[in-house]
Amino acid sequence: MISILEQSTPHLRPMEESDLFEVALIEKGTFPDPWPLNSFRECLAYGHHCLVLEQHSIIQAYGIMSIEIGSAHILNLCVRQELRQRGIGRQMLHQLVDLAERIQVEAIFLEVRASNYPAIQLYYTTGFVQVSVRKDYYPCGPGPEDAIILMREFQPT
Repeated sequence: MISILEQSTPHLRPMEESDLFEVALIEKGTFPDPWPLNSFRECLAYGHHCLVLEQHSIIQAYGIMSIEIGSAHILNLCVRQELRQRGIGRQMLHQLVDLAERIQVEAIFLEVRASNYPAIQLYYTTGFVQVSVRKDYYPCGPGPEDAIILMREFQPT
């Protein structure tokens, strides 16, 4: 049985097939070029690290990270629109970074829209640095938009 305290505290858990419809709705309400439902399903099937932050049976945020030889790549990180600017994105990011560090990758990468200033600031304050720019990476929205490629290196243990 779940205690009252557990119900009121957001908890991290693996994303499940039954979460995909809600995750896709959050994605659609956030991005001008959202991932289709099937992309999330493929991430689960590929064995990517797919996580949700949940409270009161409501998904507040999700993150998806792939692991390759020596590096990790955050493929998607999103917070439910009405819950932004409350530290939930930072919490999800820390979970993904901690997981990558436990797996002992050398670096973690991600792309972010050049116009997404809150996300860029979050990444900079958590140790990410810009390594490149991909011109016109995001095709939708008011027009093509560049992606800033960020990286965070890990110290060998």
